[in-house]
Amino acid sequence: MINSQKLLERFLTYIKIDSQSDPDSDTTPSTEKQWDIANLLKNELKNIGLQDVSIDHKAYIMATLPSNVEYEVDTIGFISHFDTSPDFKASEIKPQIHENYDGGDIVLNKEKNIILSSSYFEDLKRYQGQTLITTDGTTLLSADDKAGVTEIITAMEYLVNHPEIKHGKIRIGFTPDEEIGRGAHHFDVEKFGAKYAYTMDGSEIGELEYENFNAASITLKFKGTSVHPGYAKDKMINSMYMAQKFIDVLPKDEVPERTEGYEGFFHLSKISGNIELTELKYIVRDHDRDKFEARKQLMQDIVAKMNNSIDGANISIELKDQYFNMKEKVEPIKYIVDIAEQAMKEVDITPILKPIRGGTDGAQLSYKGLPCPNIFAGGHNFHGKYEYVPLESMVKAAEVIIKIAELTAKRTQT
Repeated sequence: MINSQKLLERFLTYIKIDSQSDPDSDTTPSTEKQWDIANLLKNELKNIGLQDVSIDHKAYIMATLPSNVEYEVDTIGFISHFDTSPDFKASEIKPQIHENYDGGDIVLNKEKNIILSSSYFEDLKRYQGQTLITTDGTTLLSADDKAGVTEIITAMEYLVNHPEIKHGKIRIGFTPDEEIGRGAHHFDVEKFGAKYAYTMDGSEIGELEYENFNAASITLKFKGTSVHPGYAKDKMINSMYMAQKFIDVLPKDEVPERTEGYEGFFHLSKISGNIELTELKYIVRDHDRDKFEARKQLMQDIVAKMNNSIDGANISIELKDQYFNMKEKVEPIKYIVDIAEQAMKEVDITPILKPIRGGTDGAQLSYKGLPCPNIFAGGHNFHGKYEYVPLESMVKAAEVIIKIAELTAKRTQT
């Protein structure tokens, strides 16, 4: 059905373009280099035969595959992001292709002794006999989410070339800056014009998600007083010690490395400081909205208590909500999840419905009026040197997109 070699070549072209986003930038896109892939994708959408291809001044791309049926069908969309995580090096990516994978360890870089271990990353064994695409151990792979972009374009090209497959109007959207939480900030839902959409931004084959974390970012500043250490008695206030006390008060087991499933957490992501000023950056996550609000309140209560009980304490806290659980917006029209689940089954994939321990553009878009369940893109170990994606999973993801389009048309007809 899908030409896997052509899909592979398309993916390799995309990942070799550095499109890393930058959380410290105030522009959109956050990096100028994201325009390189944005312009390439715009041209490719035109070349495969899509219509109404547009790119705005913030690099948001939209395109249309017109309906090929005479009756009314819901307009649906497929969305992916083209930026790459800032968590690890994303330039000069040198992908490696491992055909007929044997199920054992993969040496990514012999010189640096970097090994993708099948005993540590046990999911690898599921892909024995398949073609795996890995890094060379010095960069991430950028499958998050260039795999999703590849799959959407490949599926649209197939539908253009196979008009016998009936479908309604399909809208395509590619966004910048998803990796830094801003992918949906400037997405024009009204212009997009879809009733609902699917983000192709999940991980392993079969993933289908319509629940995600409620998320907030928290910045705490601990102000101290610096005095010569030889004369500091009863005068010095070391902001780093105050920050340490705050860290020690939070629940020790409610951290990412000790939680799973629906369990939320407090995640200390960055520390910087000296005697005068120490800054802590946290992200707070929970699927349950009440528990999420309680986590934020706990942090505020700790700050208030420390300010009142520690002589000279001067602690400030800034909380910023990032996104909320899309379940609230998707459940009223849960048939859109059922369609995706059926599509997977019809292309011989076992659906895996589970909550996202993170967020996607779809979470924010759902609250902007565009419900967006999330579908697998196929990759594993995102944001690091051990990232990989099975070629067969990418092919299946493209088949799922095609099948969703077909089933949506059939559902409307009946």
